[in-house]
Amino acid sequence: MERLRLVLVLPLALLGGCALFQEPAPVPEVPGESAAVTATAAPPPPAAARTAEAFDTTTAAQRAAATAVPARQGETRLGTTIVSLGPPAEPGLWLRTGLVSAVTMGRIEDAQSGTSVALELRPSGGPATGGSEISLAAMRLLGVPLTAMPEVVAYRD
Repeated sequence: MERLRLVLVLPLALLGGCALFQEPAPVPEVPGESAAVTATAAPPPPAAARTAEAFDTTTAAQRAAATAVPARQGETRLGTTIVSLGPPAEPGLWLRTGLVSAVTMGRIEDAQSGTSVALELRPSGGPATGGSEISLAAMRLLGVPLTAMPEVVAYRD
């Protein structure tokens, strides 16, 4: 009987400690990569959000600014990556990728259409050869279906 009680209580006690690991570990900054990000944050989506439009809380001005950014002299080509939709409830214009090791501003370009989007590049902690996650807002600006996995070229400012 005592053993049964232990078997039932132990998992509950261990699950209580899971909350300690919800925040990702900080990523050390690498010299040469800017941690000063100038992106304007979008508010979180409403709790009742069910559509892509409801989850995309970027403003029309933010979307216009993100797509009006041409290739800039001095930007660094980081490489190509296959992107998939990241967590839709995570607001803003961002790409989580192994191509950077610190948060920095940059740009992605759809390898097929040439569509370009300025966004925040966030480290994924994975290898540079791994795939990347992209925000719902950025995926919509690329003009590809949310279920697509397009190849993009990433650039750092």
